[in-house]
Amino acid sequence: MTVRIENQTCFFTTESGEEIRLCPDVTILTDSEKAMSAVDLNGQRIYITEAEADALTVAGAIDSRRHLKASESDSVI
Repeated sequence: MTVRIENQTCFFTTESGEEIRLCPDVTILTDSEKAMSAVDLNGQRIYITEAEADALTVAGAIDSRRHLKASESDSVI
């Protein structure tokens, strides 16, 4: 898991170490090209699971995710 949450504080494991943010200062977004949820930290996009995204929203993060829909008839979504 790349995210740890304690007392409305988020700890993100990144390539350059650990980034710490207050959960209400974090915005969860959808990367439509990768069909994944992510957060942007200092210009670096950190991809997270849907379970991590849900846990962040419960802790107070802003949920800006969008639902993606299939545009091809043989798509699995």
